[in-house]
Amino acid sequence: MFERVFDEEERGQVGIGTLIVFIAMVLVAAIAAGVLINTAGFLQTQAEATGEESTSQVSDRLQVVSQSGNVTDQNVTDLDIVVAQAPGASNIDLEEVSVEIIGDNGQESFTIGDEDNATIDMFTGGEDDVVLVDNSDRAEIRIELGTTEGDSVEYDVLNAGDDATITFTTAAGATTTTEIRVPTTLTEDQDSVRL
Repeated sequence: MFERVFDEEERGQVGIGTLIVFIAMVLVAAIAAGVLINTAGFLQTQAEATGEESTSQVSDRLQVVSQSGNVTDQNVTDLDIVVAQAPGASNIDLEEVSVEIIGDNGQESFTIGDEDNATIDMFTGGEDDVVLVDNSDRAEIRIELGTTEGDSVEYDVLNAGDDATITFTTAAGATTTTEIRVPTTLTEDQDSVRL
């Protein structure tokens, strides 16, 4: 059953060879495990970042509370849109919000902070504060229409019966769309109208 080894040198060489093969296998397994652990860590970090960005794109959006327009010569010349944070949204810097107006008078896109004729009036916080921090924060975004001076909104004034769609896109990429419908009748003595 067992073979007798008469030469002691042969017996030692078989043991050392097995040990070398065993150590080599352990080293290869350790290197492979290290590569797998590094790859898994990288993938986890990337998945977390992707999840956070996806959540921001969905939840970090504005909510339109009310919308009205100022009437001059039976035309809507200014849009006053009151906005707040949508439920679950993080802080939103209103100067970084981009606006796109599409309607009967064409299309206009701009960023609120870069536009001379788009202003922000915060109802809460400090005078220079333009960031929505809490769900109770409200801000009025005023967009002056029909002006062509310098960097300004070139979208024409709205007439009675005109329609327009306004899309707000936050810095995170979340969008909010609202419809503007001007009443079919605007009178001389009317200062403002609900849109």
